[in-house]
Amino acid sequence: MSAGGRNGDGGAARAAALALLTGVRRLATTTAALCLVPVTAALLIVACVLSAPLAVLRRGRRRPVRILAFALLYLAVDLYGLAAAGALWLRYAPGTHDAAARRTAATYALLGRLLGALRRAAEPVFGLRVRVTPAVPRAGTGAPPLVVLARHAGPGDSFLLLHVLLAEAGLLPCTVLKRTLRLDPCLDVVVGRLPHCFLPPRRGTSPAQAVGRLAAGLTAGDALVLFPEGGNYTERRRRRALASLWRHGRRRTAVRAARLRNVLPPRPSGTLAALTAAPHADVVFVAHTGLDGIDSVRAAWAGVPLGEAVRAHWWRVPAAEVPEGDEAREQWLLAQWQRVDQWITAH
Repeated sequence: MSAGGRNGDGGAARAAALALLTGVRRLATTTAALCLVPVTAALLIVACVLSAPLAVLRRGRRRPVRILAFALLYLAVDLYGLAAAGALWLRYAPGTHDAAARRTAATYALLGRLLGALRRAAEPVFGLRVRVTPAVPRAGTGAPPLVVLARHAGPGDSFLLLHVLLAEAGLLPCTVLKRTLRLDPCLDVVVGRLPHCFLPPRRGTSPAQAVGRLAAGLTAGDALVLFPEGGNYTERRRRRALASLWRHGRRRTAVRAARLRNVLPPRPSGTLAALTAAPHADVVFVAHTGLDGIDSVRAAWAGVPLGEAVRAHWWRVPAAEVPEGDEAREQWLLAQWQRVDQWITAH
């Protein structure tokens, strides 16, 4: 047998194994979600009964009721999303006219509805209020694609950003997410049908290569969403990031990054790969505050309901103003991140 034949057989075998693993994972996570619905509903009823006298007497925050109610709604939205995704696959089955393009458009619309439902529920349940400055404009026809670099701090900030891009800006997000989010069965299926990148990528591909491939496909109306910090801000992660910079001899960057007080030093590899693969894309930076104090289970419990609005601020850098060369771009990224840090300090 020729080498090409052996490689083809190996590729087919890997694809079959991957499909099998994906099917098993989705079956397991969907079954778990179905089982959690009656359990969560029962706990919600118990919490309502037990907390009712205290709520009447002391007008308490009823944290268990709020959290369990939102968890139940989240599960319901998740299962609805799975059913709707299945209906879309049947409606735009492979082989029909323009099936892939129409299914992708319908899936983006579905994602917007799901995120909108969760956001609307979080407003009365958690007291969520979002203020964005300046006002988000609608994407114009033929507008260049965007690389959106956002701060990562607090639960749900990535979902809020995706909803703003879809519902308010009219953009189609191409999202870079942590692979652990594939344990959410709805995200696994819905995001899996859209341009995306789960990190860490599968063996044989570096994170930068995976991000670069995603960015290379950007067209007008698309927005590649990246979180350069790589995770939510904590003081421990900040110290570890600074120590890593010193350990690797990046003294200049370490000295500048040490001045950051509210954000982690940005990891440049993914951003540099995106800018190289999509040199025609404008860059948008997003700073936000209001969820950053929720960095642990204890803080999440104390923070329900939210005491202040989530405030976000963004600015846009045209592609022509992005510097050339990786070293210059890395220092430019750090300078923009210092601006993010300064805005957070002021708000």
